[in-house]
Amino acid sequence: MSVQFGTWNMTGQSVDQDYLRRASSMIARFGPDGCASYCKENLGIVYRAFHTTKESCHEAQPCVTKSGLVLTWTGRLDNREDLIAELQAGLPYNAPDVSIVAAAYERWKTACCAKLIGDWAFTAYDPANRTLILAKDFVGTRQLYYSIDKNHVTWSTVLDPLVALAGRSLTLDAEYIAGWLASLPAPWLTPYVEIPSVPPCCFVRISSGTTTVVKYWDFEGNIRIQYGTDREYEDHFRAVFFNAIRRRLHSNHPVVAELSGGMDSSSIVCVADKVIEGGNNETTRLDTVSYFDESDPNWNERPYFVRVEEKRNHTGRHIDVSARPVMPAFCPQHFAAIPSSAPPLDTASREFAAWMKLQGYRVLLSGIGGDEVMGGVPTPLPELQDLLVAGHFYALARRLTLWALTKRRPWVSLFWETVRDFLPPKLVRHPGPNDRVSWLCRGFVWKHHAVLAGYPQRVAAFGALPSFQQNMAALDGLRRQLACFALPSEPPHEIRYPYLDRNLLEFLYAIPREQVVRPGERRSLMRRALAGIVPGEVLKRRRKAFLARSHMAALSSEASTLIEMSHHMVSAQLGVVNPSAFRTAIQRVCHGEEIPLIAMLRTIEIEAWLRHLQEWVLLRMPPSVDHKTRLWRVTPSEIMECL
Repeated sequence: MSVQFGTWNMTGQSVDQDYLRRASSMIARFGPDGCASYCKENLGIVYRAFHTTKESCHEAQPCVTKSGLVLTWTGRLDNREDLIAELQAGLPYNAPDVSIVAAAYERWKTACCAKLIGDWAFTAYDPANRTLILAKDFVGTRQLYYSIDKNHVTWSTVLDPLVALAGRSLTLDAEYIAGWLASLPAPWLTPYVEIPSVPPCCFVRISSGTTTVVKYWDFEGNIRIQYGTDREYEDHFRAVFFNAIRRRLHSNHPVVAELSGGMDSSSIVCVADKVIEGGNNETTRLDTVSYFDESDPNWNERPYFVRVEEKRNHTGRHIDVSARPVMPAFCPQHFAAIPSSAPPLDTASREFAAWMKLQGYRVLLSGIGGDEVMGGVPTPLPELQDLLVAGHFYALARRLTLWALTKRRPWVSLFWETVRDFLPPKLVRHPGPNDRVSWLCRGFVWKHHAVLAGYPQRVAAFGALPSFQQNMAALDGLRRQLACFALPSEPPHEIRYPYLDRNLLEFLYAIPREQVVRPGERRSLMRRALAGIVPGEVLKRRRKAFLARSHMAALSSEASTLIEMSHHMVSAQLGVVNPSAFRTAIQRVCHGEEIPLIAMLRTIEIEAWLRHLQEWVLLRMPPSVDHKTRLWRVTPSEIMECL
């Protein structure tokens, strides 16, 4: 999880050394294991190290090859041994990742990106043809932002210095704000129009006068895996799932895993124990952290995560999250470039941070992605749509009847849902943003309807199977989610996602949908394959309830504060929120009525962040209130005086 910052003056002007020093100081807290830099004429790079594997302790970055290529790598390379063998470049088995990637780039140029399996981002400057390459892994677990101002390019794995050192006014991106309020913004967006992010599974090529975004790899929808028995699917799944977790246990420090009591996190922990018992990994210890809120009986996960702890004969850390505030607190001394980068000021976050620092953990395993890829949402539509486009009408009628009985719904209604996704959106009325979130301004909703509706896509009847298209849509949602995560720095640690392993996803996207989800049996493949490894109580439990009651209670208890806030909302001045409708929604909560909870929490989070920008004298309010002509300006000139 090392970080980097770079600048390139395409006109040949020398790099300002003081400029690099200021950038280095801003990213220092993310890389406590040393600083290195490269500065030659019009190119300057600062690298801050954070070692999570034994190989990374011996790397030297930025890496300069014999040909003069300057490459800087941040991440974890999972197929190290395969690449070393394929390159035949005399690399030792314990070569740092950056040396392997540099050799791969020298051999295959940008074609090497498709060969790199893991969580990563890298930059490569080739002085021979004066070209800069910015690349990111297929799902976007590592961030890489860039900004081009005339003939000056800057890039960073942390957004803060690009904003603070911009030297010009920036424009808040209204689409980003709209995305944050709904299903999160597209992964190439940032809050600032002038600073995009490298899209997942792409590289950006920058040379004099041209900038090109190129997709270097993608999943293939025509690859199908067909076995004769369930047992064969289960064996294959166990092989790729064990390997996904083994890769993420590659660390020279103890590893901690989130253990919520759900099937995703419990499976990671139980399989990780098996991997560690086998001895084919670097780390020798896995601990767990669990969150509980006994004030909400619908979200009491303690019986389930305790059962996993009993199985592994080891009690993890338990943290009470019942007192988490609704309104996030932004520390006045720390600039937050994105809404999610608020420092851990609440009690639960401070407890977690202190414990991580005390124990010296550097790697955290997360179960994010399990719901989306393992059939956590038991919808029959992808399977039924596959049968429909394949013309298997007898099988469609049989499965449609079975699913209708399981769902206790008329088969006609289920068939209409199956067909509806193929129709043009204009012919089918889907619930609009205002049907759910009533407190947004109509002009804002009108302008950003598609974003607020979650970037809806029509299912194509030709080409890849509908189930594959649905998988890609779910993956896009995960990419948006990861793009909104702030890099943790208090203390710094690397978050790894076993369910987003590329080889695991290739397998899951290639097998029949009925293996993943069956009528009355969500996560069918996972339950069958991990029987005897994960406690039966966890495998057989019903789907976890969303933590709603405690949030609704918190909103109700803080209603007077929120209503007072609504009279002078920054988001209202920007034409995003209708304060009167916002107050009505809060009053509905106080009366026990349901509202779109996630949208409300995100609205409050956005408001807190916009106020933070105002406190830093960054957000300049426009004199006009016309949503069509408004420009939201961020002026960073005063930031460095406060940092």
